Amino acid sequence: MNKIAEFIKKNRKAAGLTQEEFAARSGLGLRFIRELEQGKETVRMDKVNAALAMFDMEAVPGRKEDK
Repeated sequence: MNKIAEFIKKNRKAAGLTQEEFAARSGLGLRFIRELEQGKETVRMDKVNAALAMFDMEAVPGRKEDK
């Protein structure tokens, strides 16, 4: 799982939100939240940032980390 997926899932759970509740509060679809938390690599960056905004965070383009 990638770092963003881990961050979203960890913080969503810490906030006591189900995926359904998180989707509703963030204005995103449940399918997107599920795919994001599963680490799908082809998600839209604007939607990723909408999810991260729930935790006052934002993804910025940069170099890809080596695994």
